[in-house]
Amino acid sequence: MSERVIPLIDQRLQRRAATVPAQPVAATGLLGDALGRPLRDLRISVTDRCNFRCSYCMPKEVFDKDYQYLPHGELLSFEEITRVARLFAAHGVQKIRLTGGEPLLRKNLEILVGQLAALRTTEGQPLDLTLTTNGSLLARKAAALKAAGLQRVTVSLDGLDDTVFRAMNDVDFPVAEVLAGIEAAQAAGLGPIKVNMVVKRGTNDDQILPMARHFKGTGIVLRFIEYMDVGATNGWRMDEVLPSAELIERIQRELPLVPLDPTAPGETAERWAYADGSGEIGAISSVTQAFCGDCNRARLSTEGQLYLCLFATEGHDLRHLIRGGASDAELASAIGAIWQGRDDRYSQLRASLPPEPGAGKRRVEMSYIGG
Repeated sequence: MSERVIPLIDQRLQRRAATVPAQPVAATGLLGDALGRPLRDLRISVTDRCNFRCSYCMPKEVFDKDYQYLPHGELLSFEEITRVARLFAAHGVQKIRLTGGEPLLRKNLEILVGQLAALRTTEGQPLDLTLTTNGSLLARKAAALKAAGLQRVTVSLDGLDDTVFRAMNDVDFPVAEVLAGIEAAQAAGLGPIKVNMVVKRGTNDDQILPMARHFKGTGIVLRFIEYMDVGATNGWRMDEVLPSAELIERIQRELPLVPLDPTAPGETAERWAYADGSGEIGAISSVTQAFCGDCNRARLSTEGQLYLCLFATEGHDLRHLIRGGASDAELASAIGAIWQGRDDRYSQLRASLPPEPGAGKRRVEMSYIGG
């Protein structure tokens, strides 16, 4: 095997200034990008820290004891996040997902949840407010999050076998505590719960059927995610990708499936129901089956950088406007202009692109913008 090289480039420094356009962009709820895709989904990273060191996301070789996380003063405050979220809702956002790092590491997160739960869409409806977590702190946080107004959670879980799971998270964290967190979320009414499993061929693909058997009939939707070439530190190789088509075939041999229609435009997962009616699974195939065509997601980093694609090489710095005295109209106009210029479709173009972006243009790390 060739020696693995970890690029030491800080994507947090790769940004462009967000500016207020000369021609104002009104917040009408009908904002479209350069390819006609509407803005509907905002993913907000509330921390760049995580207590796991999964190799596909925050490998120890880079995120070690000497890694410099963002100082607290650089993070957007809850009030700043809520202000930006309100403006995104005015542009048509209907769903907000809180991410990290591990979002439950952000102190007093339920306060932010309560502030976001009070926001409304342009139709006057509550936003679909959800959170993605590794589940390690969920058992102690679930009830408070529900009481604050969180509607649903998605839990990352890469295997049921304790040895495999401890190896995947690389901090020796037991799978039993994540399962306890899922049970607590169910008891609190944070549902329907989704469980995401990143599948790496030769590492945890033997956990596919055990995971399917475990969650079948529970009301929890299990989703399998192809190992993606996000960022520059996870040592991604195509031969470690298990295509979703092959994964579905494996499950079909034991647990017959029937295809389901998408529940909403821009949905990332291809849905399958168990033929006996005992639930459903999903397959997220961003490597082998690009879904850029109807992608309606924007991502806000923990210190206010707006990213237009999971595979972006730079963000748009909203924080200097937020803290520089910009009015709501000016900030909304800047957001609108950025989205109108968006033409990202990396997954569709992947095969025709060079293996690595140019020097200084490494793709942003998944841990930094929350997947």
